[in-house]
Amino acid sequence: MEITLKHIMPFMIPIIAIIMGVGIGMLALWLDHQKKTRIFELHHKERLLAIERGMEVPPLPAELFQNARKPESSPESNLQSGLIMLLLGLAIGTAMALNFDLATAAWALIPLSIGVAKLAFYAIARKKQNAIA
Repeated sequence: MEITLKHIMPFMIPIIAIIMGVGIGMLALWLDHQKKTRIFELHHKERLLAIERGMEVPPLPAELFQNARKPESSPESNLQSGLIMLLLGLAIGTAMALNFDLATAAWALIPLSIGVAKLAFYAIARKKQNAIA
């Protein structure tokens, strides 16, 4: 029995995709860690030089202790993602109702309800901003 590359290829595609997906995520984490380590080293050297020269020690910036990957959500970002999820849910529901049945199309209620929740959060945040201003 001869095994050729033609028979192995369908099994290699998902394996390579999984390895590459996990590898890219791990690479991003490692590069972020290296960047933060280098910044802390540079601040440490700066603090040591300031102490040696008798200068006032500069404080560490607050940005070093925040996660750069998770920006704070704004009402506008909730509006955008809410509209996207709402319209995505409607499109999926319509497509599933036309091609299958209503029981299958009910799965579209998940992104639809997430979109409605984000739009409600947008409205609440907007009212709160107007009340403060």
